[in-house]
Amino acid sequence: MTDLKFKPVRHNHKEFLAKAGTRKGFAEAYDALALEYQVANQMLKARSRAGLTQGAVAELMGTTKSAVSRLEAAGKHAPSLATLKRYASAVGCELQVKLVPQKSA
Repeated sequence: MTDLKFKPVRHNHKEFLAKAGTRKGFAEAYDALALEYQVANQMLKARSRAGLTQGAVAELMGTTKSAVSRLEAAGKHAPSLATLKRYASAVGCELQVKLVPQKSA
């Protein structure tokens, strides 16, 4: 079975954004990838809650650690819904997708 002795690395996202925000063009690039970052953040939180390493998730999904790493890297990969569903199942979650009407101006 998998080794479940995962201790997540602490990451202060607010500090990261404050520092990165000083770089030219960062805000525009970050905003363009907002949805990808939201999904990646949810994936990382779900894996952390499950106490799993990328290797353990990969084993549960029947894939490689590097494939899981690519899934969790915002903006680097556009996974299929089937892949996201397998990831969600591996970390003990259910995948939900919804379309929300845009706010009118």
